[in-house]
Amino acid sequence: MDIKELLEASTRKHSHLCPRQILGVRIGLAGLATLGLTTDDIARKRLLVIAETDGCFIDGLIAAIGCEFGHRTLRVEDYGKIAATFIDTKTERAYRIAPALDVREKAYDYAPGESRHYFAQLQAYQVMPNDDLLTLREVNLTQPVSQIVSRPGVRTNCALCGEEIINEREIRRDGMILCRACADYGYYQIPAYCLQTISEALCAQIK
Repeated sequence: MDIKELLEASTRKHSHLCPRQILGVRIGLAGLATLGLTTDDIARKRLLVIAETDGCFIDGLIAAIGCEFGHRTLRVEDYGKIAATFIDTKTERAYRIAPALDVREKAYDYAPGESRHYFAQLQAYQVMPNDDLLTLREVNLTQPVSQIVSRPGVRTNCALCGEEIINEREIRRDGMILCRACADYGYYQIPAYCLQTISEALCAQIK
């Protein structure tokens, strides 16, 4: 693939080009090559990518490999890291790819005459060999792909808030089915006065 065309596509989506977008493109291409997959495999949902941050990096990944949130071929587990794991959903082989730890220092070697770190990275990340730019490790998934992506059409309701839960993301505790928020695993909490209102509404439905 022509990296310049991919970078142009990412730039159009993001309105500018930055080093993290370039890393997204390079990591995306390396992931495809490592698994030996093609864009046809992506269309058939054989590739699942789990990125470890959002933002510019994601735009580069999407431009390079075409995975999408809407097609459930791209997920974010926000660890605050520029990294992504590429999973062959058929074989469940998985490889995690991230920038080399000293990649910022190495960038100056590939951008002669450029003393500004941002612009050195902008130039260097486009031309650095993969061996200098990236680290690649085979990893074992902590749960099978079938649990990560779930099954279509599976749904239930939270016993506390009453909201529907899809994709088998419910938590079972003390015989109750709970959503992650009500089980205290969510990114938000419902104020007590709202919980009382919800409880009253659920009781009314039961009656």
